[in-house]
This record gives sequence, C-alpha cells and structure tokens, in this order.
Amino acid sequence: CVLVCPHAVIRSKIVDQSELAGAPESFKSTANRFKELRDQENLVYTLQVAVEDCTGCAMCVEACPAKNKSEAGRKAINMEEQIPIREQEAANWDFFLDLPEYPRLDGVTFNNVKNTQLLRPLFEFSGACAGCGETPYIGLMTRLFGDRAIIANATGCSSIYGGNLPTHPWAIDDKGRGPTWSNSLFEDNAEFGLGMRIAIDKQAEYARELVASLNEVIDGDLNHRLLTQDQSDEAGIERQRANVEELKAVLANIDNDVANDLGKVADYLVKKSVWIIGGDGWAYDIGYGGLDHVLASGYNVNILVLDTEVYSNTGGQASKATAMGAVAKFAAGGKPTAKKDLGMMAINYGTAYVAQIAMGANDAHTVKAIIEAEAYDGPSMIIAYSHCIAHGIDMSKGLDHQKVAAQTGYWPLFRFDPRLRGEGKNPFQLDSKKPKLKLAEFLYSEARYKILQRSQPEVADTYLAAAQAFVNQRWEQYERLASEWIEPDAE
Repeated sequence: CVLVCPHAVIRSKIVDQSELAGAPESFKSTANRFKELRDQENLVYTLQVAVEDCTGCAMCVEACPAKNKSEAGRKAINMEEQIPIREQEAANWDFFLDLPEYPRLDGVTFNNVKNTQLLRPLFEFSGACAGCGETPYIGLMTRLFGDRAIIANATGCSSIYGGNLPTHPWAIDDKGRGPTWSNSLFEDNAEFGLGMRIAIDKQAEYARELVASLNEVIDGDLNHRLLTQDQSDEAGIERQRANVEELKAVLANIDNDVANDLGKVADYLVKKSVWIIGGDGWAYDIGYGGLDHVLASGYNVNILVLDTEVYSNTGGQASKATAMGAVAKFAAGGKPTAKKDLGMMAINYGTAYVAQIAMGANDAHTVKAIIEAEAYDGPSMIIAYSHCIAHGIDMSKGLDHQKVAAQTGYWPLFRFDPRLRGEGKNPFQLDSKKPKLKLAEFLYSEARYKILQRSQPEVADTYLAAAQAFVNQRWEQYERLASEWIEPDAE
C-alpha cells in the first residue's frame, strides 16, 4: 500500500521503541519483522495515513493482499469515513512525522518492495487525479534517489501536478534537502535534461581538480576518499556525503580563492541522478527527436516515460502511443494503426538500458528495473504503463488493469541491459509470462475500447482481430530476442 499510493499519504517507519514515548493513545505500532533487523528486539514498525490528504481512490485497499479471515471483505487496510477519525489521525500523523527516518547505512538494503517503504518519498500530496497511475512511479524514484535527483520535466500532466504553484509536491527531507526540479517544453525537454547532466559533470570535474590541487592542505586520507569513494550504491553515496561534510569543515579554516571555489562546488562530488520525465505525448511524439538524440548521446541520464497512451493533460487526444482500436480525440472511430514500439527503437542502439514496466503487473520488477536503470552508466529509459481516467476505468482497480494488460500480451514486461553482454548473457530479458488471456479481456474492460464496440461493432471486431494479431506477432518477436539475441549490426 505504501508503494502504490498515488498521493504518498501512506507511510511506514521502523523506530526504536523508546521513540514512541508520549505517542497518542490511538497511535499504532507492531513488532519489527524485517529479516535484516530480526536481532534488534527494540525496534518496532508503524504504518500511518495522512487522512486529510487522502483522495479516497482506494487503490491501497485493492492492492492489499492481507484479508481478514474472520470478517469477509475487510483487509489490513480499509476505507472509512474521514470526519469521525480526522482529529485523531491528524494527531497521529503529526507524531509520526516527528519520528526519525531509518538511516540508509544501517542494515537494510533498499532494493525490494518491502524495504523501499521505509524510505521517505520526496514527492507528496500532488494535485494529480485520484488513483493516478503516473505518480507512484515518481514517488518511488524519489524514495530511491532522494535529494540527489535532478529532474527535467516535460510539459504535461506531470508538470501540472508537479508544479502547480504557489504550492508544489516536491518535498525536502529532515536536512532541508530535496530533489531539484524544473519544467521545460514538449519539444526540448530531453535536451534540457541532457544540459543538466553536462553541467553537473563539468562541475564535478572541476571539484575533483580543486581537491587534487589542495592535496598539501587536505589530509591525505580524506583527499583519497573524496576522489576514489565507490558510489555505486546508496551506502557508498552516504559515505561520500560524510566525506564532503568533512571537507567543508577543513575548507572553513582555509582562506584562499581555490578553497572558496571548492566550497561552492564540493557537493558535486556526490553522485547526482539526472531524470528526464514526461508523458507519451512528449516521448513518442513532439519530443521524440530530442529523446532520440539523448539516447544516442551516451550520457548518463535516466528517462522516465509515463505512458498513458494518450495526451491526458490536454483532454485525451490520440498519440503515437495510442493502441489500435482505442477511441480518443482525433481517433473518434478508433485509432487505425498500431502503437509505436518506443522500447525496441531505443534497444536498437544497443547502448541504452531500456525497460518496460507496470507496477500493477509486477511491483518487484518495477523496483528492480528503476534501480538497474539508475545504476547504468549511460542513457537509460523506463517506459511505465500508467492507467488514466481517460481510459474509462474504475481508477481504484487501475493496478488490476495493469496486471491484465501484461497477462494478455498488451503490455509485455522486459529489460534490456547492455552490461549483460560482459557476462556472456543475453541483454534482452523478457520478464512477462506467455499471454494466457485473450486481448479482448483487457480491451473491453475499458471505455476507450468498449465505446467503439457499442457504436460500430463490426469496425470494433475488425480492429480487435488486427490488434490480437499484432500482439501475437510482437510476442513472438520478443520471445525470439529473449532466446537468441542478434546484435542489430550483425546482419
């Protein structure tokens, strides 16, 4: 429930039992069951909801696997009337916020669904639609990469709920640090993000040069740690943060131009994570030229495509991500052509990490792919299925729709990781199981397809047959790639 909440109103923490002194009488906690911490009997687990910020989408309830065996229909989390519990839960929420965050260096590796719930999201209470399929991906990204995330956001839904000034959902941690965010246009957001990467790299290069030039006044061990610290995981990054703080203390006692300059750029010695974010209207259509340029550049940037398969923010116009037979503005009679395969186009370069994910189909795969993409030293692209009110569905069941999309072959899950070549492995990993449901089971559960079936059944049947053939053909193509990868230039 913590992972899937679109507005980040459900939070969890592990704290020392002593921290609960003075807790409100209604504050809830239970024994710590994290296997990495099983020997620490003093730790307790708590889960809290910000009831005043909850939109009531009920996605958490639908996603919850824990059922009450003694009371049919109830789960570990349930929807209740807000007003009777508002005052009580507001007090619980305030107490919860004051509890310390679990440190990234102590015992827990944040590489799975269960453990990521302990990380504070730095994207919260956005103005997105209730049950939004996009925001859980952004929230997860901020949990994993925190304040070192540098974000270039294309115009679209994500820029509107991401920058609805005078307030915005991008948050700061208890140290006053948060992601860096800026919005650019459809047509140049990819280049905008690439510019951020190039500037950051230059600042980091300058900082390293200054550290080396001050080797006579900076302790040799500190100098060595600053320049060689492994930052391939979060623990290493936290150690580099400590190194930089130590450096700043040293610089405070040095009064010359070199030390002053180093003080201004010292934070760039800590690895920064550049994310270029936007919807399918940007990635597949108006901004595709720039996105293609960035994928071919070789620079270490991460692209997150929030794919709703339609221009959601401007009223639901068809995009090149809109699938065959779907009804949208400018495709009132159903879109006559198949969806553009953005993932395969990016894979063709052979040098970019590419993954297609759907949180509702496989949440563990989602976490794994995002971590792998960020760790890849080069361009990476995550294409994330994002259910949307424009699809004409019960938004509380959006994650179920994502699951069925994968089970029908409509949305295959895969990862392409160029690093696997070095291990003698196939870089293309097909992570979905062979489709076990007919495509119609997914399509006709959504109004965007059902409306054509009702108004023009013969046309809908023609599109359905063609769409099923396309899904079958694509699955066969992916299976061949997964069984025997052929390099693009091998022919």
